[in-house]
Amino acid sequence: MAVLDLQEQEQLDTLKAWWKDNGNWVVWVVLAVTISIAGVRGWQYYHNKQTADAATLYQQFVEQLASNDAKRVNDAAAAVMDKYSGTPYAARAALIAAQVNEAGHEALRAKTQLQWVIEHASEDGLKSVASLRMASMLLDEKDYAGALKLLDTKHAASFDALCADLKGDVLNAQGKPAEARAAYKLAFDKLDEKSTYRNLVQMKLDAFGAEK
Repeated sequence: MAVLDLQEQEQLDTLKAWWKDNGNWVVWVVLAVTISIAGVRGWQYYHNKQTADAATLYQQFVEQLASNDAKRVNDAAAAVMDKYSGTPYAARAALIAAQVNEAGHEALRAKTQLQWVIEHASEDGLKSVASLRMASMLLDEKDYAGALKLLDTKHAASFDALCADLKGDVLNAQGKPAEARAAYKLAFDKLDEKSTYRNLVQMKLDAFGAEK
């Protein structure tokens, strides 16, 4: 029994010595892990609350659309964009507000909102939609270089056909029929055979006559 007590004492002394050398490190590791777990849980709570609050504010924005009052729509969109810029609701509010402003001939405001989506949206699809709308507006303003620059930037693959078609419109407006035709042909090939939009692109190709 005395031998056992001696072994236990030796183990205890060894543990004390190890703790003296490593105790602070262990405390910091445990503390770091605890903080990390708490941080993750806190972030999840914060993220979920942010999303819920953003959804509520976005619903208020949607309700303003029925008012047909551009100022109220813009103010509501700005509230979502300013307070919840990191949520998907902000980019959607900006896109819809831009559409309202474009229809109301407020081109500058619309382009500002579209640019915000391009720079801040977390979803490639939303960025691509904003780029297409912006490029279309630049085409109307005869800013062909600006439109082409946007269309040549990286976008979601599902937008390849639409970008190529609009690029054809820009090149055609520039008086570059061969390049425009090539862009339309790319758009035609990218579109699903059952897509009705394909018929429109075919009409554009037909306007150039047979390929030489």
